Amino acid sequence: MNTPHSETGRAFLAGARRHLREDYLPKIERCLERLTDEQVWWRASERSNSVGNLLLHLEGNLRQWVVCGVGGAVDARTRDREFAERRQVPREELLRALRAAVSEADEALARLDPAGLLETRRVQGLDVTLLAAVFHAVEHFSMHTGQVILLTKMLADEDLAFYGFSEGVPRANWGG
Repeated sequence: MNTPHSETGRAFLAGARRHLREDYLPKIERCLERLTDEQVWWRASERSNSVGNLLLHLEGNLRQWVVCGVGGAVDARTRDREFAERRQVPREELLRALRAAVSEADEALARLDPAGLLETRRVQGLDVTLLAAVFHAVEHFSMHTGQVILLTKMLADEDLAFYGFSEGVPRANWGG
């Protein structure tokens, strides 16, 4: 039975999936195309994060909150390692892991019954609804995507050309 709540839940989940797959991940991919492995690991100071650290963090957070918290997988995250990493892990390896996390999160969200969005789970030591877990994960991914974009613009010193405006409205310059 379709209720206004189930329609709202379906729309929320579809939007969350679309943002992760079709907006944030492609922007990160575009950024990594313009950076060398050395630039991916550049940091402004020892207390700053590199693009590489941010990618490790995005992967870990998305897995913890969505793949594990929503999807029920076992959480084996060690958050501090994401920020402590100083090896120059190649950007292709980082991107493969992030794509896998987005794919696994997408699958977990596709399986989620919208009627269960108010169900409570324990994630990162907090009791949260599944709706709050999904909202947190997508918002968090968005925020750090913005940081990756800023660092890329600083390091590559070029327009990332995410959107074309030839038709008078913004159109993404990736995908179909």
